[in-house]
Amino acid sequence: MAKIAYILLCHKDPDAIIMQAERLTAAGDYMAIHFDASAKSEHFRKIKTALSDNPNVTFARKRIKCGWGEWSLVQATLYAIEAAADEFPRATHFYMLSGDCMAIKTAEYAHQFLDNNDKDFVESFDYFESDWIKTGWKEERLIYRHWFNERTQKKRFYAMFNLQKRLGWTREIPHDIQIMIGSQWWCLRRRTVEWILEFTRTRRDVMRFFATTWIPDETFFQTLVRHLIPEDEIDSRTLTFLMFSDYGMPVTFYNDHYDLLLSQDFLFARKISPEAKELKSRLGRLYAAYDVQFQISNEGRSLFKFLTGRGRIGRRFGMRFWETESSLGRERELMIVVCKKWHVAKRLLEHMRHVMNVPTIEYLFNEESAPLPDLGGIQATLEKRTRHRRALMRMLFEYYDTDRLIICMDPSNLDLMHDFFSDRSITRMLEIECKFTDEYLIGHAHRVGLAGERTPQATLERLLPTIRNDLAYEGDRIRDAGFARYVRMRESAQPEENAEKLSEFLSISWEQGLRLAQTDHLFAD
Repeated sequence: MAKIAYILLCHKDPDAIIMQAERLTAAGDYMAIHFDASAKSEHFRKIKTALSDNPNVTFARKRIKCGWGEWSLVQATLYAIEAAADEFPRATHFYMLSGDCMAIKTAEYAHQFLDNNDKDFVESFDYFESDWIKTGWKEERLIYRHWFNERTQKKRFYAMFNLQKRLGWTREIPHDIQIMIGSQWWCLRRRTVEWILEFTRTRRDVMRFFATTWIPDETFFQTLVRHLIPEDEIDSRTLTFLMFSDYGMPVTFYNDHYDLLLSQDFLFARKISPEAKELKSRLGRLYAAYDVQFQISNEGRSLFKFLTGRGRIGRRFGMRFWETESSLGRERELMIVVCKKWHVAKRLLEHMRHVMNVPTIEYLFNEESAPLPDLGGIQATLEKRTRHRRALMRMLFEYYDTDRLIICMDPSNLDLMHDFFSDRSITRMLEIECKFTDEYLIGHAHRVGLAGERTPQATLERLLPTIRNDLAYEGDRIRDAGFARYVRMRESAQPEENAEKLSEFLSISWEQGLRLAQTDHLFAD
């Protein structure tokens, strides 16, 4: 049976640290603590006194001052690992934690999981080939030496960097080492940890190299594990659930996140808010529980992205400045059918094609698989279609040798609608307003990744009003945009009323519009 030695780096909140240590060791696991030497000494004394009688807790032999982005974070981790390896010979795994982490599974579940998966869990991606670093320095972290803390000694940090850059004073990466990068929250097997400690004693050249890299806690263990362990024994993921905002800041969890956290396919989560006392209490009791069944749905990140993304147009960010190719042409007419139920719009388009003999294209900006002719690669991906939308549409007009074209769009594509309506061509819009049953909304949540196969019904029921309101909001934004030549047909309206809207949108007779409005099973799910 797995036994975990938790490696805890911390610098504040001694009461929370004491409680965390007592909870995690109560189930038979261990903990090695490094308490930052720059923190209050009375806090450290309080922690040591409170845990002095706990045989499953030890402390790093040496305490050092730690700083973000510095080697000191890695060195403090190594001190704690050495203490844990010496004091707890029965520990089979070593799990890196912070004071903001809490277990979101039981000890029973965690031990069984590690027994069933004989691997090292550490994010480990190729430093130069991956896109793990989204912005900022990349090569500069490694080929230049960094002696100062960027946050507390900013002038010295950048002065030394600029001096090295001006003098061309760069260095080589150790020839046999492939630099990897990933999250610092890992879980490693005992054999792996012992090999890493031995490596630190024999490869002083590598240690010197990492000691002056920038943010080495994202590269040191990630690189060494990949260097020492066969690839098939590494699972390149973290077992700690964490999310980041658009500003690169960790998302904080509160009392109402309990159910969401338990449904994620992770053992721990960070960051738990200091004010989330109820959440901490419930999670604290959870770790020591037995026979708890977890329904893993794993929709946390997609749900967070969805909820935080709502309503941003004109609120949080300004409108995007897309590439603006030349006009589609004054003589051309682009007709846009907007509908959230894609199958409804597709049925209507099929009948429009036969009634009018006009080319129709289904959701080309939403579905990668939308049937499009070969236009030299501009149609290859959704990203290319969106970025070069005017050029794409102009080429489609030319390909079909027509001045009239009908396409489908999702109501969320408001920026595309604005762009086409600002063109010198004639743009028309038909919005199809549909009814949404709870069953449809649940299916929608599954299709877009807001829910998984095992998402509890209670979670879905809480989510449904938000999704329903979000769909209504998309329609409101379209109507508030004040587009010229805009009409709306409704699922709840009679075919005669919708015939009038269709005839206006397509510039056809009322009788032809009625034929379209009476399409068999038009609104059926």
